[in-house]
Amino acid sequence: MRFLRTGPLGSERPAVATDDGTFDISSVLDSLGVRDIGPEFFAAGGIDAVHNSLGALPATTPAERIGSPIAAPGKIVCIGLNYRDHAAETNAAIPDEPIVFMKDPSTIVGPNDDVLIPPTSTKTDWEVELGIVIGAEARYLASPDEASSCIAGYVVSHDVSEREYQLERGGQWDKGKSCETFNPLGPELVTADEVDPSNLRLTLSVNGISRQDGTTANLIFDVPYVVWYLSQFMVLRPGDLVNTGTPAGVALGLPDHPYLREGDVVDLAIEGLGAQRSTFRRATTGAVASSAASSRAARA
Repeated sequence: MRFLRTGPLGSERPAVATDDGTFDISSVLDSLGVRDIGPEFFAAGGIDAVHNSLGALPATTPAERIGSPIAAPGKIVCIGLNYRDHAAETNAAIPDEPIVFMKDPSTIVGPNDDVLIPPTSTKTDWEVELGIVIGAEARYLASPDEASSCIAGYVVSHDVSEREYQLERGGQWDKGKSCETFNPLGPELVTADEVDPSNLRLTLSVNGISRQDGTTANLIFDVPYVVWYLSQFMVLRPGDLVNTGTPAGVALGLPDHPYLREGDVVDLAIEGLGAQRSTFRRATTGAVASSAASSRAARA
């Protein structure tokens, strides 16, 4: 199954897509006592509930705008330098353990929404990543073999980064990762039973120029290991998002450092999970920017 949310900002309607069409899942949400495809949905066994209702759900036509396939997660946990070629291009050593940092959950926007370059930014960068959506609580898992039972599905995730803020402003990565709109997500959440995360192709282009072309087969720490590892240090809860790292080809690692500018268009895709297209715009300052941030948080 493939879950999606479409419609105007702040009024997205959840649906499920199968080989037979796209179907409204409002009745299932009502039966579970939840409002959206978010943490409460996963905690209540929403995926199984929708699966058990297939055949009785009304068909629907998705709206033109695609929102994030999940409402705002409780947290976004990210893994840095998780591809050997990406570590090499940034002159970083291969990590002995996963590098972990957090990203503000309010960064989530739809897969084709505009992304805002911060007013003072000169080093906004791209990163296509495989996103894991947690479906069941993961706490001190005994081994990576237990991870699969905690994964709801997978999604295309764009871990947009501001490299000056990340690397030159005190070395606190969160600052370069948490600017508003810095995590386009979707278009769909594909359930775990339909995805083999061990060898998925990831691609990204900027203004039609290919920049990233990698595969999850080159992950240093694979999906089961990442989920197991994180569970040793924090509780992963239903609806949480884990970004698993990016392959080589980011602006930071290219000789001319072609960071993103006003009007740039970024296309990215992951095999079997769908594609995104974002246009980058320069953010304004003051109250207008704050109002925009509030609106974007409401739509996640």
